[in-house]
This record gives sequence, structure tokens and C-alpha cells, in this order.
Amino acid sequence: MAVTGGRAGHGSHSGAHPPYIPASGSTVLSGYTRPLARLIEQFERLPGIGPRTAQRLALHLLRQPEEQVRSFADALLAARSQVGHCQRCFHLSADPLCEICRNPERQGGQICVVADSRDLLAMERTREFRGTYHVLGGLISPMDGIGPDLLQIQPLVRRVAEDSSTPIEEVILALTPSVEGDTTSLYLARLLRPFTQVSRIAYGLPVGGELEYADEVTLARAFEGRRPVE
Repeated sequence: MAVTGGRAGHGSHSGAHPPYIPASGSTVLSGYTRPLARLIEQFERLPGIGPRTAQRLALHLLRQPEEQVRSFADALLAARSQVGHCQRCFHLSADPLCEICRNPERQGGQICVVADSRDLLAMERTREFRGTYHVLGGLISPMDGIGPDLLQIQPLVRRVAEDSSTPIEEVILALTPSVEGDTTSLYLARLLRPFTQVSRIAYGLPVGGELEYADEVTLARAFEGRRPVE
């Protein structure tokens, strides 16, 4: 009886941690200790990460040496604090100009316009395009309150119209084939046609599909089959 009483007294000690209560809507199981449950919950916030994957990632990290976990945390914090946007094309960069814009071997007379950096990286995987890029930061979507003023459209127009060092011979629109992508493409074509040729990658991509998830062959064929915007 004394042992039982001792355990009960320890469990109700004022210094004990209260049971972990997951955030509203969380699918984390209540059987996890507080620090682990919090880690799993953070992984679940990442896109494409479900409860089981979040738990697997968290448990994997716990098995790693402390030095490796600290390196992971340092890399995450460094990327968050140091990575910004290229001043010319608005691709992700830790320097004023990204590696592509600084590369003298890239063909400066062609600009490929994409919605975000994920699409730029997808295009780079094809190894078909040797020009430079311009990242809009999204697509025109009135339903979501995203108008042209919220995107990097005016810098693109200035870049095409005013860059006397490297005349722009062609702007290639590589935007997702969707209502928003079509709207943005037509808007850009109207603005850019007075200054240069405007083309759009061919519809080798499924309508409504995301450029980010297309395979390299599909992207390469779509790029080769681009045509002028009517």
C-alpha cells in the first residue's frame, strides 16, 4: 500500500508535466510524449506529409546522432534567414543575382516565364532551355484576390522593354495550363508583344495538371513544341 501511495503522490506532484493536448484538428496519437508529439505535429504541417510519414520522419530523427540533428536544424535556420529572391528574375537566391542570371553561358536573349521557383527547377531538369528565367510569384486569380499588381509582372515588362545590354528576342510563357495560367498568359502576351516575340510551351501537359509534377520527357516535348501566342 505504501508503494502504491508513493506512486500516486509522484503522479500528482505539482511539478509534473500535464498531459500533451494536440492542436485542434491534429491527428497525432495521444500515446506520444510531449516533445515527440510536437515534432510530429510540425512535420504534419509540411505539404504532402501525412500522419504516418510525419511519425516516421520524427522517429528517424530521434535515432540520429545529436551532431547530425544539429546540422539539420542549422541548415533549416540558415536557409530561412539567408535565402531571398534574385533581383533580376526573382528566383530563390542567397545572393543579389541567382546562379542562372550570373552564368555567362546562358542565352540572355530568351526569357522563360514561370509561376514559381518549383516550376523553374522542373524546367531546368529537362536541360532543354539555355536562356534565363523570370519568376512571377504566382498566377492571376481574381477568385483568390491575386491581381497583376501582386505579381512580378512590371519588372518583367521593364526587363524586356528597357534592357539595352541584352536585347530580348523571345519570351516563352511556361505557365500551368489552367484558367489562371491562360489568363496570365494572355495578359502577359498583350503587354509584351510590342517589344518582342511571345510564345507559349505546347500543351503536352494535361489541362489542370501542375508543371511541378510533370516528368522530364513531357516537359521537354512541350518546350520544343511551343508556338506563338495568338
